[in-house]
Amino acid sequence: MTETVAIIDYGSGNLRSAEKAFVRAAADAGLKRKIFVTGHADEVAKADRIVLPGVGAFGDCRKGLLAVDGMKDAIQEAVREKGKPFMGICVGMHLLAREGHEHGTHRGMGWVDGVVEKMTPDDPELKIPHMGWNTVELTEAGCRHPVARVIEANDHAYFVHSYHMALESEDALLGFTSHGGRVTAIVGRDNIIGTQFHPEKSQRVGLKLISSFLEWRP
Repeated sequence: MTETVAIIDYGSGNLRSAEKAFVRAAADAGLKRKIFVTGHADEVAKADRIVLPGVGAFGDCRKGLLAVDGMKDAIQEAVREKGKPFMGICVGMHLLAREGHEHGTHRGMGWVDGVVEKMTPDDPELKIPHMGWNTVELTEAGCRHPVARVIEANDHAYFVHSYHMALESEDALLGFTSHGGRVTAIVGRDNIIGTQFHPEKSQRVGLKLISSFLEWRP
């Protein structure tokens, strides 16, 4: 039976590029997956795997997600109650935090114990937003994680962001990068994983991470 993968459309995210990357990753890995973009809560509820992309400000993305009738409840039930594999990308990862401090304080989903804060590099000459290719280094937990462990030494991923997730504890930290200090790059717990970088824009590295997610049986 072909598994379904829902990429959530809530008015924010690189939807078509994400869809193309997931389709290609599935094809390259020989996986039978039906990948589709949807803004309908009932389709998300029925999907076997769920992807939440995100581009823009935390508060705006949260508002957009809540504006989709039944979507928050559908995600909560599918991911937290039924344990379906979930991936958050960029602001889609930020929304997993307890709260975000971008243009005010906004409540997140609270699935990961962290706060999204503006980046403050130690080196004042480093520019914000942090934009471009950076290496991703795994933690010990990341090296053991079924999805994240495909990241190898000196692998580069594509980042574009001004805010990052500051974790209350490192239990959920799977990977990090450096930009005037350590920056959270991958988080995960249970059936949930999130990336600060954009796997759909990260070429070979992104495709192998997506393939790993599509095979994951948490």
